Amino acid sequence: MAISPRLELRQSQSLVMTPQLQQAIKLLQMSNVELSAFVEQELERNPLLEREDDRPEAPEAAPEPAAAAAEAPLLDSTGGDDHPLDVEVDNTFTNDTHAETGGGAGESFGPGDNLGRYGNGAYDGEGNVLEQTVGETVSLRQHLTTQLGLSCADPATRMIGSYLIDTLDDAGYLSQPLSAVAAALGCAVAEVERVLALVQGFDPVGVFARSLKECLALQLADRNRLDPAMQALLDNLDLLAKRDLARLKKVCGVDDEDIAEMILEIRALDPKPAASFEPVREQPVEPDILMRPDTAGGWVIELNTDTLPRVLVANRYYVEVGAKADRETKTFLNEQFQSANWLVKSLHQRATTILKVASEIVRQQSGFFSHGITALKPLILRDIAEAIGMHESTVSRVTTNKYLSSPRGVYELKFFFTQALGSTEGGAAHSAEAVRHKIRSLIEAETAEAVLSDDRIAEILQADGIDIARRTVAKYREAMKIAPSSQRRREKKLRLA
Repeated sequence: MAISPRLELRQSQSLVMTPQLQQAIKLLQMSNVELSAFVEQELERNPLLEREDDRPEAPEAAPEPAAAAAEAPLLDSTGGDDHPLDVEVDNTFTNDTHAETGGGAGESFGPGDNLGRYGNGAYDGEGNVLEQTVGETVSLRQHLTTQLGLSCADPATRMIGSYLIDTLDDAGYLSQPLSAVAAALGCAVAEVERVLALVQGFDPVGVFARSLKECLALQLADRNRLDPAMQALLDNLDLLAKRDLARLKKVCGVDDEDIAEMILEIRALDPKPAASFEPVREQPVEPDILMRPDTAGGWVIELNTDTLPRVLVANRYYVEVGAKADRETKTFLNEQFQSANWLVKSLHQRATTILKVASEIVRQQSGFFSHGITALKPLILRDIAEAIGMHESTVSRVTTNKYLSSPRGVYELKFFFTQALGSTEGGAAHSAEAVRHKIRSLIEAETAEAVLSDDRIAEILQADGIDIARRTVAKYREAMKIAPSSQRRREKKLRLA
């Protein structure tokens, strides 16, 4: 048989990740804040994209049946876990341009509807403008810099002091060793120590400390309470954390009454003096899905349209400009038109997928919303993926950084996925989150005379039908940052004293 080169045609199938598909996957994983920032960039880059609020307000039209169906209850909270959804998720979106913007089910707002909420920026002449202004907040750095300027006039001292102020962390501690500060400024370590002793007397007391022990010592010295017994207590803070009062009394050379008073003084101190001066403002979580009870006994689920970017394709601008444009401009417009259409469809698909996944999670965890955390079921990504006909990776992306607002609070969608613990009676498995809640409830209900050990907690849970080992109880307790039984017993006795 002769060997010779030849050409052959073969057909094969392969999955190609186009740039559009990759970007659609990224959109699915983005939070609403990240999505809004991405859409803002696209609005600046693509002239064929426009905000829905920028379009002239159209006459009001009667709601379509598909839009009205979005207000129907999605499930019956009393009908069990196998109760089907009353409304298909695909029916919660209309086929008009509003639905393609990624907005959720519910009412559409025009450009002027937000004026009553946010104001139109005009001054009507009523009210006291001075009372409506926000006072300037002085930062910790400004506060310390002012004291530094009033305490010394030497330029070298001020330079070292300013550098030390810049090295403070959020709690008010020095984040760099003095040797590194001296090397950065090109001076001796003794000079840095001299300036450190100066600034450690600034307000609030306890700043510029290099450890918790030094922070507490500065505050005790300011109160004239840093005696040898208290210094010994600070040298053995690990014993105080373990509530080992017997060894503490021996080390400090005091009796029961004195050690109790010393511990009360320690508790009155501030371990983070800078945090009290500059409280951290937490940003409230904006839920992606809204959930409310229905009069029929079920739940109504819809997307939070206030947090979703809503964009449209400028078809009229595309037609008007394209009719008079040259070949190069038309090529550019066609590319931007396809990109704009793709973005609008991707936002719609993202909203539909999120609503579908959230609806299935609520359906399977209906017991939690009706009866609390004790009724939380074990759930994994595969359960949701098989129920809605999607891949586990898609469900994982949808539940990342997405929050559900329910009558029981705001929860991340990841919260509803928990491991399963077997039942001693062969029944349904128990959720690990529900078991952790039971462990916490048992520990919170214990008294100083009856502190529960991990073995005893495991026995109680096994009597309730939960197949759990002592080491699992210890793992859950440590994850919840709950002290062991010996330390809890000492702490409760200390409180009684």
